[in-house]
Amino acid sequence: MTLKIEKYADGNSTTIRLIGRMQAEHLEELGKQILENGPAIILDLDEVTLVDVEIVRFLGTCEARGATLLNCSPYIRDWIGKERD
Repeated sequence: MTLKIEKYADGNSTTIRLIGRMQAEHLEELGKQILENGPAIILDLDEVTLVDVEIVRFLGTCEARGATLLNCSPYIRDWIGKERD
């Protein structure tokens, strides 16, 4: 399964729901979606099954810039913390 991106806007923020495997090849499209829908972005990671190191770094950068990581699995959260160190 590849990455599926769904967007939901409520007027105050946009939730980008990510489903499947996130890999570096998806960074360009994901970055585009964030830029088009910012600044109040919520990335819902509930159905993300696999990430690579480039995605982890990207998610850490998004969070540092104010995005909310919703339903982030403990292993991804831990990996983001290790990449920041």
